[in-house]
Amino acid sequence: MTATILSGSELAKSMRKEIETDVTAFVEQHGFPPTAAIVRVGEDPASISYSNALEKSFGQRGLGFQLHALSGTASQEDIVELVARLNADPSIHGIMVQEPLPQGIDESAIKDALSPDKDVDGVHPVNTGRLAQAAPVGRPPMVAPFFVPATPSGGLEILKQHEVNLEGKHAVVVGRSSIVGKPMALLLLRENASVSLCHSYTSGLPGMCLMADILCAAVGRARMIKGDWIKPGAVVIDFGVNFVDGEMVGDVDFNEAIEVAGMITPVPGGTGPMTNIMLMKNLIGAARRQVE
Repeated sequence: MTATILSGSELAKSMRKEIETDVTAFVEQHGFPPTAAIVRVGEDPASISYSNALEKSFGQRGLGFQLHALSGTASQEDIVELVARLNADPSIHGIMVQEPLPQGIDESAIKDALSPDKDVDGVHPVNTGRLAQAAPVGRPPMVAPFFVPATPSGGLEILKQHEVNLEGKHAVVVGRSSIVGKPMALLLLRENASVSLCHSYTSGLPGMCLMADILCAAVGRARMIKGDWIKPGAVVIDFGVNFVDGEMVGDVDFNEAIEVAGMITPVPGGTGPMTNIMLMKNLIGAARRQVE
């Protein structure tokens, strides 16, 4: 068996056209584009690279983009004050604070300072709480609108676009971060999957993974999940981003897994390209709510 490759790169290409159509319609109706503000503190090379990539990607789709770069010596009060100004600025529809933040900064305080209505990265406690409380899909959500972190949203979109049946399936998520593992588990639960949330300390982890119809890897350890951890025919979504000898690899040993899985996302070219797409969709949604 050789698994079907779930290409996030190809899906992102098709969805960019949808984004551009939505942006054009928004501008025609309101006279300005949905606009994001990115807050970066310090000169972390990865953060600089990511903000540059966001600026290019957003600009190509016709979205507005503002970078607010603070020095690495900025205080927590400086960051909170900037976020408060952006919250109050009606021309800004989405705000994202890049990580990592300098040592000594309370990340939770910065997240709390965000307006939930502009939190397009889905990190504010209000948004995470609404996701946890939301009813299964197909029923009234029972909560106000909310934003979900872009990376797990992209993973779910890949599953949906490839018509993977989630209802009643056993999904295993390996990784419990607040930006990937936990929200992915909640998203799958909303889709009526039965979800096991595991992590690197889970007893008998290989056996747990072997029971998964849908296996999502977000643990942050290069090639940790081996081929003999995977149920034959399972769908594998790999969120991992690790570097081994300069090569980007996932949390799944791809060369082994491809011989066992039914479907699998590659690294690179899998969930990564979908992250920016879902972030843009969140921004457009935020702008619509604020102006309409």
